[in-house]
Amino acid sequence: MEQPENILFPPEKRRFKGGRFARITLRTLHLLSFSILFGGHVFGLPRAELSLWLYWTVLSGACLMALELWPGFDWLLQGAGCLVLVKLVILAFIPAVWEYRIALLTLVMIIGSIGSHMPSSLRHSRVLPLRRNPPAAPAP
Repeated sequence: MEQPENILFPPEKRRFKGGRFARITLRTLHLLSFSILFGGHVFGLPRAELSLWLYWTVLSGACLMALELWPGFDWLLQGAGCLVLVKLVILAFIPAVWEYRIALLTLVMIIGSIGSHMPSSLRHSRVLPLRRNPPAAPAP
């Protein structure tokens, strides 16, 4: 039976055919739906008119995260994954501070842009350490 850490952090990254196409398609859908959602907030559209775009943004974002996590959960410990987690925390505050939603959505957009365009050495570098094997206990 496979060890649990090998399921989340496999020794070799999992891949699937069409992964790049799926990422590009989902990222395009995510950017499009978020852009419409953001513009709707800026121009004061009613919530009912924005709900479809919110659902598409959340769904496409969740699918993008799933694609990033499929090879292994290392992504969550890297710069890109940590920035996505920061964006999710910021987004979680929006219902509580609704009057600041445009500023928070702007901040999320800025973080997303920086994360997408920073050098891959930063985007893929490990930000949070992961201790795979604990050190062996000293012999008595």
